[in-house]
Amino acid sequence: MSAREWSTVWAAVHEERRALSADLAELPPERWAESSLCPGWDVHDVVAHLIDSAKTTRIGFVRRLIAARFDFDRDNAIGVARERRATPAETMAAFDRIIPETKTPPAAPATRLVEAVVHGEDIRRPLGIGRSTPLEHVLPALRYQLRTSTAMGGGRERAQGLCLIASDADVALGSGSDPEVRGTALALLLAVSGRRLRPGELAGPGVPALTA
Repeated sequence: MSAREWSTVWAAVHEERRALSADLAELPPERWAESSLCPGWDVHDVVAHLIDSAKTTRIGFVRRLIAARFDFDRDNAIGVARERRATPAETMAAFDRIIPETKTPPAAPATRLVEAVVHGEDIRRPLGIGRSTPLEHVLPALRYQLRTSTAMGGGRERAQGLCLIASDADVALGSGSDPEVRGTALALLLAVSGRRLRPGELAGPGVPALTA
C-alpha cells in the first residue's frame, strides 16, 4: 500500500468514527442497552469493541490471542469487558479518545474501514439512526470484503458465483453471467458481511444465495 492509499484509508476511518460519535452524543443512556445487529452484543458492547480494536497493535494482537487460547470469540469478549466503562458517557469519552488512532492488528488497514462502517450500522440500524455513508468509504470496504474469506471476517464465499450491482454507484462486482444481486453499496457490504437486511433492500435472482 502506498503512503497516499494508507493516508486515504485512515482519513476515512477517522471520519466514520467521528460520525458515529456525533450520532451517539445525544443518545439517552437507556438506549445503549438495546440489542445491536451483532448477536449477543448490545450497543454499549459494540462501542466497547470498537475502542478495543482501535487500541490493538500487531504485537498486542498476537499476545492477546495466545492468552485467549487462539479463541477469537473469547478474545473479543475479554476486550469488550475491558473497554466497556461503568456508564455510556464514560465509554463515549473513551471512544472519542481513540478517533485519531492508526493502530491495527496484523491485517490491512482496510479492515479498520470495514469495521468502522459495518459496526457503525450494527449500532445505528437498531436505533433507527440513518447515515448517508460516503461511497468512497463503502466501496473500498466492499471490495476488501469480497477478497477476504469468511473465516477471516470477510464475505468472499458468500458472494461466490454472484454478480453484485451497486445501484447507487453504477458498479458491478463479479461476472455478468452470474445471478445478479442489486442494492445500494452499503446494503451489499452489510450482506456480504453476514448482516440481516430489511425486506426489499436487495433484489435479483442471486439474493437467496447471498442471504442464505
